[in-house]
Amino acid sequence: MILLFTTLATFVQFYSYLLIFRVLLTWFPTINWYNQPFAALGQITDPYLNLFRSIIPPLGGMDFSPILAFVALNLVGGLLRTLTALSFAQGF
Repeated sequence: MILLFTTLATFVQFYSYLLIFRVLLTWFPTINWYNQPFAALGQITDPYLNLFRSIIPPLGGMDFSPILAFVALNLVGGLLRTLTALSFAQGF
């Protein structure tokens, strides 16, 4: 059980890094999102971000949905780390 929670927490942390990289790249308007590796990054991160874009539409040309996406991902990561610590404390 510890291995499962640790693996999921590591995945969430890695996915957070991908999201940060994706958001930072949006500051450069000359990036062609149809060329690799940017197309692959978009295919990995856009489905998750689109969930939050349907909740928070762009306001004044600014997309605030990644903020909510990061909050949700951090909550899940924190929950997984807590479950890992509890499993480790109980000896499972």
